[in-house]
Amino acid sequence: MKRLRALVAVGVLALASAGAGTAQAAALSPASGTGGCPAAEIFATDNTAVITDPADPRLRTRLHRFDREVREIIRSHGARTESSTLLDGVFWSEDEQQATYERSREFDVARVDANGLHHIADVIRKQYRQESVLTFRCLPRTSPDTDAVEIQADGVSATRLRDALLADPVARERLGGGSVALGGRLILVAPLADLPLAREFTARLGVDWKSAEVRYGDEEFVA
Repeated sequence: MKRLRALVAVGVLALASAGAGTAQAAALSPASGTGGCPAAEIFATDNTAVITDPADPRLRTRLHRFDREVREIIRSHGARTESSTLLDGVFWSEDEQQATYERSREFDVARVDANGLHHIADVIRKQYRQESVLTFRCLPRTSPDTDAVEIQADGVSATRLRDALLADPVARERLGGGSVALGGRLILVAPLADLPLAREFTARLGVDWKSAEVRYGDEEFVA
Protein backbone atom coordinates (compact mmCIF):
# COMPACT_ATOMS: atom_id res chain seq x y z
CA MET A 1 0.00 0.00 0.00
CA LYS A 2 1.31 3.45 -0.89
CA ARG A 3 0.61 5.00 2.50
CA LEU A 4 2.97 2.53 4.14
CA ARG A 5 5.98 4.18 2.52
CA ALA A 6 4.96 7.47 4.12
CA LEU A 7 4.37 5.95 7.55
CA VAL A 8 7.40 3.69 8.10
CA ALA A 9 9.55 6.53 9.46
CA VAL A 10 6.73 7.59 11.77
CA GLY A 11 6.63 4.12 13.29
CA VAL A 12 10.22 4.58 14.41
CA LEU A 13 9.24 7.85 16.09
CA ALA A 14 6.49 6.08 18.01
CA LEU A 15 8.86 3.48 19.38
CA ALA A 16 11.33 6.13 20.45
CA SER A 17 8.62 8.17 22.19
CA ALA A 18 6.46 5.40 23.65
CA GLY A 19 6.67 6.66 27.23
CA ALA A 20 5.51 10.17 26.41
CA GLY A 21 2.92 8.84 23.99
CA THR A 22 1.34 6.64 26.63
CA ALA A 23 0.91 9.57 28.99
CA GLN A 24 -0.63 11.68 26.22
CA ALA A 25 -2.93 8.83 25.23
CA ALA A 26 -4.33 8.55 28.74
CA ALA A 27 -5.32 12.21 28.65
CA LEU A 28 -6.65 12.28 25.11
CA SER A 29 -8.47 9.01 24.58
CA PRO A 30 -12.25 8.68 24.93
CA ALA A 31 -11.90 4.91 25.25
CA SER A 32 -9.50 2.32 26.61
CA GLY A 33 -8.87 -1.40 26.39
CA THR A 34 -9.75 -3.55 23.39
CA GLY A 35 -13.53 -3.11 23.54
CA GLY A 36 -15.15 -4.35 20.35
CA CYS A 37 -11.87 -4.34 18.44
CA PRO A 38 -11.10 -7.56 16.54
CA ALA A 39 -8.07 -9.52 17.67
CA ALA A 40 -6.15 -8.32 14.64
CA GLU A 41 -6.58 -6.48 11.36
CA ILE A 42 -4.83 -6.65 8.00
CA PHE A 43 -4.97 -3.69 5.61
CA ALA A 44 -4.13 -4.79 2.08
CA THR A 45 -4.70 -4.19 -1.62
CA ASP A 46 -3.81 -5.75 -4.96
CA ASN A 47 -3.14 -2.33 -6.50
CA THR A 48 0.37 -1.62 -7.75
CA ALA A 49 -0.38 1.58 -9.69
CA VAL A 50 0.03 5.19 -8.60
CA ILE A 51 -3.41 6.80 -8.97
CA THR A 52 -3.66 10.57 -8.67
CA ASP A 53 -7.02 11.21 -10.35
CA PRO A 54 -10.00 10.78 -7.97
CA ALA A 55 -12.19 10.00 -11.01
CA ASP A 56 -9.97 7.12 -12.14
CA PRO A 57 -12.25 4.12 -12.92
CA ARG A 58 -9.86 1.80 -11.06
CA LEU A 59 -11.09 3.39 -7.83
CA ARG A 60 -14.56 1.95 -8.42
CA THR A 61 -13.47 -1.67 -8.05
CA ARG A 62 -15.00 -3.49 -5.10
CA LEU A 63 -12.15 -6.01 -4.87
CA HIS A 64 -14.49 -9.02 -4.64
CA ARG A 65 -11.99 -11.51 -6.02
CA PHE A 66 -9.23 -10.08 -3.85
CA ASP A 67 -11.53 -10.42 -0.83
CA ARG A 68 -12.13 -14.12 -1.52
CA GLU A 69 -8.48 -14.85 -2.19
CA VAL A 70 -7.19 -13.13 0.95
CA ARG A 71 -9.80 -14.87 3.09
CA GLU A 72 -8.55 -18.17 1.73
CA ILE A 73 -4.95 -17.24 2.54
CA ILE A 74 -5.95 -16.37 6.10
CA ARG A 75 -7.90 -19.62 6.58
CA SER A 76 -5.16 -21.75 5.01
CA HIS A 77 -2.76 -20.53 7.69
CA GLY A 78 -4.99 -21.53 10.57
CA ALA A 79 -6.53 -18.15 11.35
CA ARG A 80 -10.13 -17.06 10.93
CA THR A 81 -11.75 -14.10 9.23
CA GLU A 82 -15.44 -13.30 9.20
CA SER A 83 -15.58 -9.87 7.58
CA SER A 84 -13.69 -7.34 5.53
CA THR A 85 -14.36 -3.68 4.81
CA LEU A 86 -13.90 -1.93 1.48
CA LEU A 87 -11.88 1.27 1.88
CA ASP A 88 -11.07 4.39 -0.08
CA GLY A 89 -7.55 5.41 0.82
CA VAL A 90 -6.08 8.90 0.44
CA PHE A 91 -2.34 9.16 0.97
CA TRP A 92 0.27 11.84 0.51
CA SER A 93 3.04 10.95 -1.93
CA GLU A 94 6.32 12.74 -1.26
CA ASP A 95 7.62 11.51 -4.62
CA GLU A 96 4.63 12.87 -6.54
CA GLN A 97 4.05 15.82 -4.19
CA GLN A 98 0.31 15.21 -4.37
CA ALA A 99 -2.45 13.08 -2.94
CA THR A 100 -2.70 9.53 -4.24
CA TYR A 101 -5.69 7.20 -4.08
CA GLU A 102 -6.20 3.51 -3.51
CA ARG A 103 -8.98 0.99 -3.04
CA SER A 104 -8.14 -1.55 -0.36
CA ARG A 105 -9.74 -3.84 2.19
CA GLU A 106 -9.42 -4.22 5.93
CA PHE A 107 -9.72 -7.84 7.10
CA ASP A 108 -10.72 -8.73 10.66
CA VAL A 109 -8.59 -11.68 11.78
CA ALA A 110 -9.11 -13.98 14.76
CA ARG A 111 -7.35 -17.02 16.19
CA VAL A 112 -3.90 -15.68 15.35
CA ASP A 113 -0.84 -14.60 17.34
CA ALA A 114 1.73 -11.94 16.45
CA ASN A 115 3.99 -14.34 14.55
CA GLY A 116 1.11 -15.86 12.64
CA LEU A 117 -0.24 -12.42 11.72
CA HIS A 118 3.16 -11.35 10.44
CA HIS A 119 3.47 -14.49 8.33
CA ILE A 120 0.01 -14.12 6.78
CA ALA A 121 0.68 -10.48 5.93
CA ASP A 122 3.98 -11.43 4.32
CA VAL A 123 2.27 -14.06 2.17
CA ILE A 124 -0.27 -11.45 1.03
CA ARG A 125 2.51 -8.94 0.35
CA LYS A 126 4.43 -11.34 -1.86
CA GLN A 127 1.41 -12.69 -3.72
CA TYR A 128 0.12 -9.23 -4.66
CA ARG A 129 3.56 -7.61 -5.20
CA GLN A 130 3.15 -5.03 -2.47
CA GLU A 131 5.98 -3.07 -0.87
CA SER A 132 4.41 -3.70 2.52
CA VAL A 133 1.20 -4.67 4.28
CA LEU A 134 -0.09 -3.01 7.44
CA THR A 135 -1.25 -5.08 10.41
CA PHE A 136 -2.79 -3.93 13.67
CA ARG A 137 -3.22 -6.09 16.77
CA CYS A 138 -5.69 -4.75 19.32
CA LEU A 139 -4.18 -4.60 22.80
CA PRO A 140 -4.96 -2.93 26.13
CA ARG A 141 -3.74 0.65 26.35
CA THR A 142 -1.27 -0.35 29.10
CA SER A 143 0.27 -3.29 27.21
CA PRO A 144 4.05 -2.98 26.76
CA ASP A 145 3.54 -3.89 23.09
CA THR A 146 1.13 -1.02 22.42
CA ASP A 147 2.75 1.48 20.08
CA ALA A 148 -0.12 2.76 17.93
CA VAL A 149 -3.75 3.83 17.85
CA GLU A 150 -6.52 3.25 15.38
CA ILE A 151 -9.06 6.06 15.27
CA GLN A 152 -12.50 5.45 13.79
CA ALA A 153 -15.13 8.13 13.36
CA ASP A 154 -18.24 8.62 11.25
CA GLY A 155 -19.07 11.48 8.93
CA VAL A 156 -15.87 11.79 6.90
CA SER A 157 -15.64 11.56 3.12
CA ALA A 158 -12.57 10.71 1.07
CA THR A 159 -12.81 14.16 -0.51
CA ARG A 160 -12.75 15.87 2.87
CA LEU A 161 -9.81 13.72 3.92
CA ARG A 162 -7.93 14.68 0.75
CA ASP A 163 -8.60 18.39 1.25
CA ALA A 164 -7.46 18.23 4.88
CA LEU A 165 -4.20 16.53 3.92
CA LEU A 166 -3.49 19.10 1.24
CA ALA A 167 -4.07 21.90 3.73
CA ASP A 168 -1.89 20.47 6.52
CA PRO A 169 1.79 19.85 5.65
CA VAL A 170 2.60 18.54 9.13
CA ALA A 171 -0.23 16.00 9.19
CA ARG A 172 0.42 14.72 5.70
CA GLU A 173 4.12 14.29 6.47
CA ARG A 174 3.70 12.57 9.85
CA LEU A 175 0.41 10.73 9.40
CA GLY A 176 0.75 10.02 5.71
CA GLY A 177 -2.97 9.63 5.07
CA GLY A 178 -5.90 7.48 6.01
CA SER A 179 -8.87 5.52 4.73
CA VAL A 180 -12.61 5.94 4.62
CA ALA A 181 -15.15 3.13 4.47
CA LEU A 182 -17.89 3.56 1.87
CA GLY A 183 -20.38 4.57 4.54
CA GLY A 184 -18.21 7.54 5.54
CA ARG A 185 -16.34 6.02 8.51
CA LEU A 186 -12.78 7.27 8.88
CA ILE A 187 -10.08 4.74 9.78
CA LEU A 188 -6.77 6.33 10.74
CA VAL A 189 -3.85 4.30 12.12
CA ALA A 190 -1.20 6.45 13.76
CA PRO A 191 1.78 6.01 16.08
CA LEU A 192 0.91 6.43 19.73
CA ALA A 193 3.29 9.39 19.98
CA ASP A 194 1.25 11.20 17.31
CA LEU A 195 -2.11 10.82 19.04
CA PRO A 196 -2.33 14.58 19.82
CA LEU A 197 -1.64 15.41 16.18
CA ALA A 198 -4.18 12.83 15.02
CA ARG A 199 -6.79 14.31 17.34
CA GLU A 200 -6.19 17.81 15.96
CA PHE A 201 -6.33 16.50 12.40
CA THR A 202 -9.60 14.64 12.91
CA ALA A 203 -11.09 17.76 14.51
CA ARG A 204 -10.35 19.64 11.30
CA LEU A 205 -12.23 16.87 9.50
CA GLY A 206 -15.29 17.75 11.59
CA VAL A 207 -15.02 14.78 13.95
CA ASP A 208 -16.43 15.13 17.46
CA TRP A 209 -13.68 13.50 19.53
CA LYS A 210 -16.18 12.32 22.13
CA SER A 211 -17.87 10.17 19.50
CA ALA A 212 -14.64 8.79 18.02
CA GLU A 213 -13.52 5.25 18.80
CA VAL A 214 -9.84 4.95 19.71
CA ARG A 215 -8.33 1.50 19.67
CA TYR A 216 -4.90 0.78 21.06
CA GLY A 217 -2.52 -1.83 19.77
CA ASP A 218 0.59 -2.85 17.93
CA GLU A 219 1.08 -1.85 14.31
CA GLU A 220 3.54 -3.49 11.95
CA PHE A 221 4.51 -2.72 8.38
CA VAL A 222 5.35 -6.14 7.00
CA ALA A 223 7.87 -5.45 4.24
